[in-house]
Amino acid sequence: MSSIIQFKDVQKYYGKFHALTDINLDIQHGETVVLIGPSGSGKSTLLRSINGLETIQEGKLIVDGKDLSSDKTNLNQLRTDVGMVFQHFNLYNNKTILENIMLAPKIVLKRAAAENRKVADELLKRVDLTNQGSKYPAQLSGGQKQRIAIARSLAMDPKVILFDEPTSALDPEMVGSVLSVMRDIAKNPNMTILVVTHEMEFAKAVADRVLFMADGKILEDTSTQEFFKQPKTERARQFLSQVEHH
Repeated sequence: MSSIIQFKDVQKYYGKFHALTDINLDIQHGETVVLIGPSGSGKSTLLRSINGLETIQEGKLIVDGKDLSSDKTNLNQLRTDVGMVFQHFNLYNNKTILENIMLAPKIVLKRAAAENRKVADELLKRVDLTNQGSKYPAQLSGGQKQRIAIARSLAMDPKVILFDEPTSALDPEMVGSVLSVMRDIAKNPNMTILVVTHEMEFAKAVADRVLFMADGKILEDTSTQEFFKQPKTERARQFLSQVEHH
C-alpha cells in the first residue's frame, strides 16, 4: 500500500501556542483512521491542515503527492480530491438540496448537467433522502443536513474525506443515521477517511487505526482493537475510562 497523506516533523503554532508538535504520520490509501482525544488536543487542527484550511509552520505535509508546505501548491485543486464534512453542515441556505450537491461538480469538475443530476440523485438515495431534493436546508433536521453535507462531499468523487466531529452538533437520536452513512462510505476500499469523533462505538466498528492525541501530540497510533483493549499511555487510559462511562 502507498501513503496518500504524510506528515513529517510537522509543527503548527498560533502565536506562541504550540498547537501541533512533531507530527509524524503516514496514512495509506483506503484506510479509515479515527482521531480521538480530549478537547483542545489538536485533532481538528491536524485534520484541517490536510486540506490547507490550517497552514503549518515547519515540517512537510504531502497529500496525494502535493506538498502543502510549498506556496506553489494549488489548494483549490487539492480540495477537489480532499472532501471535508464539518460540524455545522455549511450548506447554502438559498439553494435547494439538489443544487447544494450539484454546485461544486458543475463549477469545478465541469460535469455535464444530465450526469451531474444523475450523480446527485444516486447520492440522495445513498444517504436515504431520496425525496428531499427540492427542499431547502432550513426545511431539514440537523441529521438530514449532515447527510446532505456528506452527499455533497461525495459528489466531487474525492480520494480522501475528512470528517470534523460530524455528529457533535446533532441531537442524540439523529446521530445514528449519520454514522450509518459514514459506515457505508468506509466500506469503499478506495476511499481514505479520517474522522475526528467522540463516538467510541463508531470508532471500534469502522476504524482500521486510532490516533490518540493530547496537547498537540500524537500519543498513540495503533490498531483499533489494540487501542481499545490495551492503550499504552496513562493519558489514553484515563481518557477512555471517562468517555466509556458516560
